[in-house]
Amino acid sequence: MYIPKQYQIHDYEMIKSFMNEHNFVTIVTYNGTTPIATHLPVNIEEKHNELYISGHFAKGNEQWKTIDQNQQVLIIFQGSHGYISSTWYDTEDVPTWDYQSVHAYGTGQLLTTEELESELMKMLDKYENHRPNGATWNNLSKESKQQIKGIVGFKVKINKLEAAFKMSQNRTQSEKENIILHLNQSDQLNDKDLARELKKL
Repeated sequence: MYIPKQYQIHDYEMIKSFMNEHNFVTIVTYNGTTPIATHLPVNIEEKHNELYISGHFAKGNEQWKTIDQNQQVLIIFQGSHGYISSTWYDTEDVPTWDYQSVHAYGTGQLLTTEELESELMKMLDKYENHRPNGATWNNLSKESKQQIKGIVGFKVKINKLEAAFKMSQNRTQSEKENIILHLNQSDQLNDKDLARELKKL
């Protein structure tokens, strides 16, 4: 990913936190003919100072066949983004687009049924454990659990992270405040999210 120096993020904990907050990803591989991509939720886990990303494909999605032992798996995490009008600046300039993105590169492997079940438990706990009688793995019926036969689990061991947070770092403080003001006045939900992230940074 092309990242101008002023937009590069090297803080590992910040990157990992961003990944956990934006864990509906795009996973990209190559099938020998063309690049292919799928959008799906993932688990992010650190073990023995190694970062792993795991998830599952529908068995009918043949991208899973490109994962095992593939050393060129790309997983894209996309955060807040939006159009920035140059009319919000103190001096004349051109408009731009602010955004947050992380690219994670690594080697893939397919999961056994037992490993996949463990990953599903983690994901369901994350989204269901706080709900009364939530749809956690232990609360699912035997019939519902049988649907595991229709998916294929994977795990990617990450060997490279690239993070770009282009968040108007090159603007003055007054310009940044004006950008946040205008984004908050927008009726676009993405703009309000971007304003919140700009304010945090």
